[in-house]
Amino acid sequence: MRSVFALILIALLLGVGVVAVIETDPGYVLIAYGNYTLETSLWVGLVLLVLFTLLVYGAVRLVRKLFFGQRSVAHWMGARRGRQAARLTNRGLINYIEGNWQKSRRQLLRGARHNETPMINYLMAARASSELGEQDKMREFLGEAERSDAQAGIAVELTQAEIKLDAGQYEQAVATLVRARRNAARHPHVLDLLRQAYLGLEDWDNLAALLPDLTRHQVLPAADLAALERQVHRRRLQLAARGGDATQALQQRWQELPAQWKRDRDLLRAYVALLITQDAHDAAEKVCLRALKRDWDSELVRLYAFVHGASDSKQLSQAESWLEEHRDDAQLLLCLGRLAARCELWGKARDYLEASYKLQHTPEVCAELGRLLGALGEPKVSARYFEEGLLRDVKLPELPMPSAGAKRLGNES
Repeated sequence: MRSVFALILIALLLGVGVVAVIETDPGYVLIAYGNYTLETSLWVGLVLLVLFTLLVYGAVRLVRKLFFGQRSVAHWMGARRGRQAARLTNRGLINYIEGNWQKSRRQLLRGARHNETPMINYLMAARASSELGEQDKMREFLGEAERSDAQAGIAVELTQAEIKLDAGQYEQAVATLVRARRNAARHPHVLDLLRQAYLGLEDWDNLAALLPDLTRHQVLPAADLAALERQVHRRRLQLAARGGDATQALQQRWQELPAQWKRDRDLLRAYVALLITQDAHDAAEKVCLRALKRDWDSELVRLYAFVHGASDSKQLSQAESWLEEHRDDAQLLLCLGRLAARCELWGKARDYLEASYKLQHTPEVCAELGRLLGALGEPKVSARYFEEGLLRDVKLPELPMPSAGAKRLGNES
């Protein structure tokens, strides 16, 4: 408060001083221009000068504001178009997801006109055209996408490959992806698309060649990659078993497998089953015995019963030697029952099969018991086993059944 009062006091004193000076000597100013003159006191002249300066300053500010105002209008118009392009692009993407291809393409193309980065608009418009079956339009918009951005080449090729994959055109997709596979480290998605294309073509050899890159760039989770590699090796084994000199080709293909996959249970079973189909029983027996010595596998033991070695009795003795450590293995007991039957040891075969049945009532052991007991002259027991095996996985509704003495429907009056 005191400072404000002091300022007011100083201002009043200055005003009194200025008035005193003006009254003592007002001064004189003369401005002449041609026939015109202007005479005034010094102090009035100073006031006019200040007013003129303020007027010029205001005029300059007004001109600058008008000039930059035009740029602001242009900027506002450009921003408005950009917002409208973004809205159209968003609506186009939403309609694409919802399956409104025609509407989606129209909005995407309208949004591309004022979009600073229209590549995504053209790529999605190409996808919509593909869904509409308009291949010429698809290629046109892919070309527009590539021209809109100098670095869009890979994106365009990937989009084209994805469109081909969706249409089931696997060979064309592979041709596109092979061109795009220039730098897998930067574009690992190319490898994943190649995987899909080779799977579609069932090209197991090229898939096998692709596996190292899929592993190196971690394109798939470890579990999915292992499942794919197992599938590839199994299919290649199956293909080897179909050609000429199938047994040799199959064994050679097995030897080419990496060591860890030769110990894989699924592949071991598949290999033994293929050897059996090729009547390569000696080789199948060796593989079974070597694998079971290293790692017990009930399913492989089951396959051992289908192997016809040099001596059925030796096979039976070998299988019986496993009983001490695996007495509660239903598959081993089933295998023993089959081997005993092959040796025509019917009582032993029945005992082994019934022991397997007590552990697991599988349709397979029921069928074996039904077949054996039918041949041994026990048709009623045989029929019960066959019926149980047949209906093991079938759930029937509760229905009334006719009594033993009921007449057949055809004879009812």
